[in-house]
Amino acid sequence: MKAIVARDFAPLDKLDYAEWPEPEATGSTVVIEAEAIGVNYPDGLLVQGLYQMKPPLPFVPGMEVAGTVIAVGPDVTSTRPGDRVAALSTLGSYAEKVGAPEAAVMKLPAGLSGEDACALMCGYGTSHHALKQRANLRPGETLCVLGASGATGIAAIQIGKVMGAKVIGVASSAEKRSIARDAGADMVIGYDHLKESLKEATDGQGVDVAFDPVGGESFDALARSMAWGGRLLVIGFASGTIPQFPVNLALVKGFGVIGVFWGTFTRKEPKTYAENMQELIGWYLAGKVKPVIEGVYPLADAPEVLKRVLGRGATGKLILKP
Repeated sequence: MKAIVARDFAPLDKLDYAEWPEPEATGSTVVIEAEAIGVNYPDGLLVQGLYQMKPPLPFVPGMEVAGTVIAVGPDVTSTRPGDRVAALSTLGSYAEKVGAPEAAVMKLPAGLSGEDACALMCGYGTSHHALKQRANLRPGETLCVLGASGATGIAAIQIGKVMGAKVIGVASSAEKRSIARDAGADMVIGYDHLKESLKEATDGQGVDVAFDPVGGESFDALARSMAWGGRLLVIGFASGTIPQFPVNLALVKGFGVIGVFWGTFTRKEPKTYAENMQELIGWYLAGKVKPVIEGVYPLADAPEVLKRVLGRGATGKLILKP
């Protein structure tokens, strides 16, 4: 079968679209014929050796896949060939066929496309966990979402509205601000003069919950814009700069800085993760959340697609298709 192969930790151009051994249906493994493969920011970091983990080389990147089960191992109990499923893994999804442990596989209900299923896993899963378990976002609170036109940003806006928050989206261009507004943001602003804009937007009260996948100078502005008892969520560093935090701000302003590492959460709290996914799927089927799929691209185009994601050029979710 064909797959995207990282033979070394190297620039994205060095990824190889090549033959790769097919997964085998042994033990509790479920083999899925891919119809949609999700592209995520960490995928691009991983293949360059810039992520928190470094898998043995060579490897196939990718953490999200949706498709049809074509084989199951002898220990599989509830999944059958022909089932439409989605699966979450650390590696291996940028391929025509993907093997996943049954525990990582969920059946897809009618009405949920493979593309949207991929978007609901990492992008919406991160935002949901961040706002629900980490921030305990409450109705009536003000939520500020940086990177508001990206996959996780759009998810955070929509989930914030479902949870009853007033949402301020922050995006870098008029086009991206329009996308954030269409996603449901009550107010949309740019990054220029962010501290002053947030002060005006909150009538000087500050932000209750800040969702920050950007880092850099924007984090600094958020740290000076938090309300008493606020929660500043550290999602990632798309700006390329990991900020240094002056801890005296947390003391005098009485807010918390909270890390969000969704991948580890799914492994350490699988029951809560499963409950979160069921809630997200329920919201999707009820029309309360709807991923924005920017585009579907051939699997062979993965290097160029990853460049767009890492360059912060993507709006919404990008999908690869074998």
